[in-house]
Amino acid sequence: MKKYIYILCTLFLFSCKKEDNDAVSSKTSSNEEGFEMYEMSEMAALMEQMYVDNQRLKERIKKGDTIGQFPQHFLKIHESVMTDESENDAFFKEQSKLFIEAQEQIYKDPKNAKEHFNKGIDACIQCHEVKCGGPIPKIKKLYIK
Repeated sequence: MKKYIYILCTLFLFSCKKEDNDAVSSKTSSNEEGFEMYEMSEMAALMEQMYVDNQRLKERIKKGDTIGQFPQHFLKIHESVMTDESENDAFFKEQSKLFIEAQEQIYKDPKNAKEHFNKGIDACIQCHEVKCGGPIPKIKKLYIK
């Protein structure tokens, strides 16, 4: 077994080529084959962070732990640059307002945190049903049953 690992490591090392620093620094987000690196918009990055924060909050609510304080970076939802700025319309503004209100209620009324949390998730899903459906299955996992 050690022999196979050694052979694989050796092959890996010899298959890599070293590039000079000038060549590396002049690369852009696309390569020779025309592939482009995906750059996440501010809004997409914020939503990823809010998802992680809500996963942690969900666990605290389920365990009956202290909730903590409302994460102020959630308020950036109103100003973050979107991938497609035309998506930042009246519907999005209303849904993001409902989301923020539900999230703030979790911290103001921790006795009903589960209800407020799920209302916030409802707002996410209602918006994503209209705007960008891809993350809906992931978002639904946040519900507290």
